[in-house]
Amino acid sequence: MSRTHRTDPELTHRLSRRGMLGVAAGATAAALLGTAATPATAATGRSRPVLPPGRLGVQLYSLRDKVSTLGFAPVFAELAKYGYDEVEFAGYTQGSAGPITLAQLKRLARNYGLTPIGSHVGYYSSDPNAYTFAQNLDKVLDDAQALGLKHIGTASGPFRYGSTVDAWKRAAEEFNTYGAAARARGMKFYQHNHSEEFSFATDNPKVRLYDVLLRETDPDLVFLELDIFWAYVAQFRFSKRPDGKPAPFEPLDYVLRRPNRYPLFHVKDGESDPSNPFGYRMVDVGDGDIDYQKFISAVTRLKGHRFDHHWQAEHDNPTESFTFARRSSEHLHSLREKC
Repeated sequence: MSRTHRTDPELTHRLSRRGMLGVAAGATAAALLGTAATPATAATGRSRPVLPPGRLGVQLYSLRDKVSTLGFAPVFAELAKYGYDEVEFAGYTQGSAGPITLAQLKRLARNYGLTPIGSHVGYYSSDPNAYTFAQNLDKVLDDAQALGLKHIGTASGPFRYGSTVDAWKRAAEEFNTYGAAARARGMKFYQHNHSEEFSFATDNPKVRLYDVLLRETDPDLVFLELDIFWAYVAQFRFSKRPDGKPAPFEPLDYVLRRPNRYPLFHVKDGESDPSNPFGYRMVDVGDGDIDYQKFISAVTRLKGHRFDHHWQAEHDNPTESFTFARRSSEHLHSLREKC
């Protein structure tokens, strides 16, 4: 299926607001999207896309309303038209659209030129029969393998046993177990963060819990999907230790120090709002203040890492989910830098 990148009348405003590309004030959205020479190209004759080819995906949680009413096929058709390469699942059912098998789902994705790259599954539940890693590890991995996934992970924080250092060490041991089981099936187990993972241990306020997770999990078994928006929220919320001493951190630095541990990213944007308890208001990708040109460029320029990195656009509650998906793809494909 051929793919086209549609232009959006609002894109020019969004890109000029961010100031990422250094374009002239009169540049048009069509020029930015490649239908004409970009300003950088006109000035230097050389520019390159920031986004690695074939590595843009979308977390289907962002389109759950469309999946549950229209079904996967119409959603995949739209995503293919918007220029997406991959999808990350947040469940394998399609609500009122009717039942679908994993084999059908895998075939649908292939037919629309989309690669299923990963899936979010719960970590644990009090229900012994729940579909989680803790309760149904073999079933979770069976399903992921049936879909041909390269990654299988959880968006649950490692808070099962509490927020102490020892509690997170215990959770890390379980994550290592899941990672070993996933590796035996040819997959990578990963954890997706929210902001609370960057808070401090209740029994040692000098220790950031996320650092415990990194230290106590085997780097060959447990990988991370950095949700960039929530990491920046954490930077705002947890810039000081409970004793009031400064504890700043830069989300990008976590990746640059351990690039092999971060095969997946959630590209989710936020507009800075210090009056908000999270420090940001979630917005469509390209409408906010997170510098994705800098972030993606820094990661893709790294030398010597073993894994390709995959970028999943996401919005937890978009105003209109197809519009979010289309505009996000346009924005990310438009980001260019000088060679």
